[in-house]
Amino acid sequence: MKFARWVFLIAGVYGVLALAPGFFTEARLAPFSHPEFYYGFLGLALVFQFVFFIIASDPLRFRLLMPIAVLEKLSFFAPCVSLYAAGRIEVSPFFIGGLIDGAWMVLFAAAWLRLRGH
Repeated sequence: MKFARWVFLIAGVYGVLALAPGFFTEARLAPFSHPEFYYGFLGLALVFQFVFFIIASDPLRFRLLMPIAVLEKLSFFAPCVSLYAAGRIEVSPFFIGGLIDGAWMVLFAAAWLRLRGH
């Protein structure tokens, strides 16, 4: 249970620290033709970090949310890898963020599997 608690707590803290500055750096990142998608993505992703904090508070009680957390990470990881493989995006901070989400996805799945017997 300690593993799951730490994984989700650290993921939540990392996510808040990684995402919150994006609300103030749009102009530096790229000229988006649809800023509502940019800010919508950031807002949704930031809100989901609080789901990670909830899971960390009691991993056994909130174990059913863990596969949803895996899917949340997959929803950014898979498109980044697919678009890169298709030559539609290059290595960039967004792509690296997708790879980091892939690592969190694996850790979330491991935490979920480790709690299976409880």
